[in-house]
Amino acid sequence: MDTESSITRIDLALLRRAIDLAALARAHGNHPFGALLADAEGHILAEAENTVTTDHDVTGHAETNLVRIASRTLPAHVLASATLYTSTEPCAMCAGAIYWAGIARVVFGLSEAGLAQMTGADPQNPTLDLPARTVLGAGQRAIAVIGPLLVAEAAAVHAGFWNPRRASP
Repeated sequence: MDTESSITRIDLALLRRAIDLAALARAHGNHPFGALLADAEGHILAEAENTVTTDHDVTGHAETNLVRIASRTLPAHVLASATLYTSTEPCAMCAGAIYWAGIARVVFGLSEAGLAQMTGADPQNPTLDLPARTVLGAGQRAIAVIGPLLVAEAAAVHAGFWNPRRASP
């Protein structure tokens, strides 16, 4: 597992872009989650927003949408050296998709626990208390998981969205 000392300015810039994608998802009428995939040099390979509401698809999480795009368009060796940046820690479903895609590294903003504090009992987000590190750590290949990072920025996109409305994690 990577440590915070391995976080670069590029990592933080790309994580901020994922947070921007979460704001776009919210503006488009969806839950506020965004994700992108970048190569080892930090070049963005693909981006995705949450589309649960607009696509009427409960699996339309940003990370799952991103994995679908990436696995259809990028060769396995590219995925094996790529980093997935996401505004919020991947849920168990998304972590599983990341694992099966063979993506090497995950960097996230708001933690699943922090999200659960914000969403409370909101039926739109019945959060699983299962950290991405636990899901990804159960696999046969190592996947670096880094986060939470930029928590205040990542939480801001959720402010006022969930019921009960809570301002911070």
